[in-house]
Amino acid sequence: MARITVEDCLEKVSNRFLITQMGIKRVKQYREGYPPLVETKNKEVVNALREIAAGKILPDQHVPDVDIDLAESGEAEN
Repeated sequence: MARITVEDCLEKVSNRFLITQMGIKRVKQYREGYPPLVETKNKEVVNALREIAAGKILPDQHVPDVDIDLAESGEAEN
């Protein structure tokens, strides 16, 4: 059952690793008390995947990494 759900998710999000991260984050939200966006009688993980496949959950926008110059911050050691 879950394998089909993952394949459905790949139609919305092309990266399996990102799907995993999104599912983990969503399960944590369930445990904090957030309501499910898709009603099913499945476990939290499968429900999260069904939400991703339905397009109800979108990936976070990534902020580009900022290079920090250690010499300017005073943390550089010689």
